[in-house]
Amino acid sequence: MGEEQKRILNQQLWNIANTLRGKMDADEFRDYILGFIFYKYLSEKMELYANQILKEDKISYLDISEDSSKGQEYLEAIKEESLEKLGYFLLPSELFKHVAKRGNGNGKEESNFIIEDIQKILINIQNSTMGTDSEDDFDHLFEDLDLNSTKLGKSVEQRNEVIAKVLSHLDKIDFQLEQSKIDVLGDAYEYLIGQFASGAGKKAGEFYTPQQASKILARIVTLGKTRIKSAYDPTAGSGSLILRLGKECEVLKFYGQELNRTTYNLCRMNMILHDVHYSRFDIRLEDTLEHPQHAKLDAEAVVANPPFSAQWSANQLFMTDDRFSEYGRLAPSSKADFAFIQHMIYHLAENGVMAVVMPHGVLFRGGAEGHIRKYLIEEKNYLDAVIGLPANIFYGTSIPTCILVFKKCREQPDNILFIDASQHFEKVKTQNYLRDEDVDRILDVYEKRIEVEKYSRTASIDEVKENDYNLNIPRYVDTFEEDESIDISSIADDLKALETETKALDKTIADFCLELKIESPF
Repeated sequence: MGEEQKRILNQQLWNIANTLRGKMDADEFRDYILGFIFYKYLSEKMELYANQILKEDKISYLDISEDSSKGQEYLEAIKEESLEKLGYFLLPSELFKHVAKRGNGNGKEESNFIIEDIQKILINIQNSTMGTDSEDDFDHLFEDLDLNSTKLGKSVEQRNEVIAKVLSHLDKIDFQLEQSKIDVLGDAYEYLIGQFASGAGKKAGEFYTPQQASKILARIVTLGKTRIKSAYDPTAGSGSLILRLGKECEVLKFYGQELNRTTYNLCRMNMILHDVHYSRFDIRLEDTLEHPQHAKLDAEAVVANPPFSAQWSANQLFMTDDRFSEYGRLAPSSKADFAFIQHMIYHLAENGVMAVVMPHGVLFRGGAEGHIRKYLIEEKNYLDAVIGLPANIFYGTSIPTCILVFKKCREQPDNILFIDASQHFEKVKTQNYLRDEDVDRILDVYEKRIEVEKYSRTASIDEVKENDYNLNIPRYVDTFEEDESIDISSIADDLKALETETKALDKTIADFCLELKIESPF
């Protein structure tokens, strides 16, 4: 599928989403449209797999009679294999296409009322996984899809009409799932999540990292690798950031944790829609700092865009927690930035790379944060690079941000690379965007570790120490633009000439006034 076809698919899906847009907020209709797309995906995946199994019998999945004994035999055999391969099971009558047609009056004598049927089907999908290895991955996955919400319509009939309309539009779109090498739907899903984020205001920061920023983080932690065993995002959001790593190299397993239940469900859907087998991801629902869920994880690649300067308990009991104990201080309760950094470093493998987005305050704030920053540089020497980004490129905040890169085994242990990319972006309306050339320049300079005037510089550890471990980028990268020199003598001569001209002009005006016999203004 070419870029133009992808663009058309993205636009088609966005137009369908706007069917609901007038009735609710962006983050609310997001849950509905993405939920319906996910249901369609599961259905088409189920039908394709079942047809593959039935190929030798020369029948299709939709040909099976669910009420006959022969049909039951087929369904039991298909269910067993489907739960192993796909992680879930759907009956032929539960497939998206069947429900969509019936909802729009194409079901012969059947009623076109489909709300209750969809609710049962979504519950059945979850129930089909009970007692299997995929149970946790489908548990309460559809709980945000409230089909009885009055936001869809005041009456049951109105709600049914809206849902049927959305399903009908989606049914006409070919997701091309049989073309396994082309992740058409995954890309489209990412596009929609990005569109919702741009309209969700401050809430967007909770679940989405802009693609260009994701690309920088992903390329940094996968640089020079074709395969990594494990990738981890402790603030997983929608999963878009950690999934980006899969575009850069093969990832054997994805790990993540997310505090918000709705976003947690979105993340799991996103994994499955990107054709990540249920055995290859482990996404947990909990507060990462207070209740970490992957105790023994050593990840080869760690990426995150944590909530900036979030609050946390900073309970003194954490001084006995292996994640924090060796530092001697806890990050302040009002700013959890360094707590996230400490948590991520704890889960970073010896050969791993970690890249995290942070507010600029982590570079220079004192107190406990200054103590932790000094320990990371002086005692551990884990900090590899500091990359300054433009302001206003993340949804929900306009503050300038930076990327901190950490490695436990650094190739250049005697210096830290500083990059100031804060002035390289494109402004579109009220949002700033990193262009491809901006991203490529950052990555090229980072990979080659080169110094570029007014853009990048490697500073020795001794120099950082002399600056009392203050990492404020202007201390290391001089972006000062000298003002154009001014010739004071020349300006004085010009002013004298102007004064002479002014006097001559005043005399001319005064002479005219005398001739006209009117009072002169001079």
